[in-house]
Amino acid sequence: MKIAIGCDHSALALKETIKNYLESRMIPFEDFGVFTSESSDYPRIAELVSKAILSGQFDRGILICGTGIGMSIAANKIPGIRAAAVSDPYSAILARRHNNANVLCFGARVVAGGLATLITEGWLNASFEGGRHAHRVDLIARIEQQYMIPTPNGQQEQTKEPTQPVELPAEDPDLP
Repeated sequence: MKIAIGCDHSALALKETIKNYLESRMIPFEDFGVFTSESSDYPRIAELVSKAILSGQFDRGILICGTGIGMSIAANKIPGIRAAAVSDPYSAILARRHNNANVLCFGARVVAGGLATLITEGWLNASFEGGRHAHRVDLIARIEQQYMIPTPNGQQEQTKEPTQPVELPAEDPDLP
């Protein structure tokens, strides 16, 4: 497993704590910034980490800002990214098990180093359960694709309005 990690200016110290934890577990990672306490734009870091994951060079990502919310919103704009903003280990574990979250987000103003380490550990040790959860993650991907439009260069681009209403399959009564 290889991790892409990044933060904004408010989370430098917590990022270092998580990097130390990853080193202690001998989990390879790359730091995508930021590297100074000068004011920074967290969406840029979220994009860098997300693109690194989608490239296949990294398996998962960790993004840290003041609350974790901004990073998760920015990362979730990128198709194929499932970023979860969490503030406790249980939510982190279930984000991985049930939602196949490939990016973990938390806030330096919300969780301290010890708790952030426990959150990270739980998320890294958890595995996607598949089954009924795979069906739901597939539904998320369908919605994501519905809101994409082709561009002249063949890339996909998000649009504000769907080209057609999102068509979801009827509820499966066998799924809890």
